[in-house]
Amino acid sequence: QVQLVESGGGLVQPGGSLGLSCAGSGTAFNFLTTGWYRQAPGKQRELVARFSSGGSTNYADSVKGRFTISRDNAKNTVYLQMNSLTPEDTAVYYCNAGGLFWGQGTQVTVSS
Repeated sequence: QVQLVESGGGLVQPGGSLGLSCAGSGTAFNFLTTGWYRQAPGKQRELVARFSSGGSTNYADSVKGRFTISRDNAKNTVYLQMNSLTPEDTAVYYCNAGGLFWGQGTQVTVSS
């Protein structure tokens, strides 16, 4: 079993930056592909960024050049650095591992 706990969400002004963390537990965590998804009110959950099984990264077109996913296996943690935020980035952000396990989500609100 893998448990994921996100942190780092909050309120930020347009153009600002925010960093999210996802701490994973369970012996399988470091062997699973990991990624970040988000769900805005009234919309479906969508991919933001993820590591593929080969270790490369994939980003949604809407966040390319602004968001960066990274991972520290020694800390069992996946990060999402978000820069140049816009109100359209407002959503609950979820961490995913192996396509099966989800965190509880963390709210990101971009507003002036």
